[in-house]
Amino acid sequence: MASSDYVKEIERTRRHLRALISSKNCAPIMLRLAWHDAGTYDAKTKTGGPNGSIRNEVEYMHAANNGIKIAIDLCEEIKLKHPKITYADLYQLAGVVAVELTGGPTIDFAPGRKDSAVSPEEGRLPDANGDALHLRDVFYRMGLTDKDIVALSGGHTLGKAHRERSGFEGTWTKEPLKFDNSYFVEILKGDSGGLLKLPTDKALVKDPEFRKYVDIYAKDEEEFFRDYAVSHKKLSELGFVPPSAVKLALKKTVMAIGVAAAVVILSYFHEITYKHKSE
Repeated sequence: MASSDYVKEIERTRRHLRALISSKNCAPIMLRLAWHDAGTYDAKTKTGGPNGSIRNEVEYMHAANNGIKIAIDLCEEIKLKHPKITYADLYQLAGVVAVELTGGPTIDFAPGRKDSAVSPEEGRLPDANGDALHLRDVFYRMGLTDKDIVALSGGHTLGKAHRERSGFEGTWTKEPLKFDNSYFVEILKGDSGGLLKLPTDKALVKDPEFRKYVDIYAKDEEEFFRDYAVSHKKLSELGFVPPSAVKLALKKTVMAIGVAAAVVILSYFHEITYKHKSE
C-alpha cells in the first residue's frame, strides 16, 4: 500500500502538473502520453500497460509515438522536483490532470504503479487507419469493452493531429483545448462538418454497436463524462491492482470467512441442541 508520505507527494506533484499544463497548454499531449503508456497492455500475457516504459527510447521511437517525447520531457521537469514518484504514476496523473484542467470529469486516481525498463513490441497501439474490427482487436486485447472504446475515443475532443506525426492534419473539434462531448457531435455530421474525421472515427459511426454510444454521448454530455471517467480509470489501471482494492478484497475475504465460520458454529450448536432434545 502507498505510504502516507507517497500520497502527499502525489498531491504535491498534482499541483505542479496543474501549473505546468496550464502554462504550456499541453493538456492534449499529456493525455496522449498517459493513453499510449497504458494502451500497450496485453491481458493474456500480462505485459505492457501503464508502467512508465514509454520513457524508454526503443518505445517512444515507435511510429505510433511520434512526437510523444515532447510530453516525456515536460514530465521530466516534474520528476526532477518529485523524484520519489514513479514514472508510471506520473504519466497517468498527468493524463488525469489534463482532462480535469480542460473542463472534463474528475477521474479517480490510485497511486502505486511500478516502473518497468522493459518495453513491449511495436504495433500494440491503435492505428488511425483502422476499422471497427481493428479497434476491437486492440481494445479487447487490453480487456476493454465497446463502451470503453467509444468513451475513450471522446478524448479526441482535445488536441489536433499533426501531419508529420500521424499523416493526418487538423482538429476534431472547434475548441481543441476544451474537454466536452463535441467530438461525438462532430463525427455525426460526417464529412460535411469540415473538421478532422479519421477512419477510426468514421468506424464509430458506421458500426451499430459503437454508434449507439456515439448517439448517447452526442446528446448527453453528463453521461459521456460519467462513462469516460470510468473507462479512463480502467485504462490507467490495466495490469495494476491499486493497493486500496487489495485491502478491500482482503477485508471481504476475511468477512466471508467469518460468516462461514459463524454458520458452521451455529449449525454445530443446532445439531447438538437437536440431539439433546431427541434424547
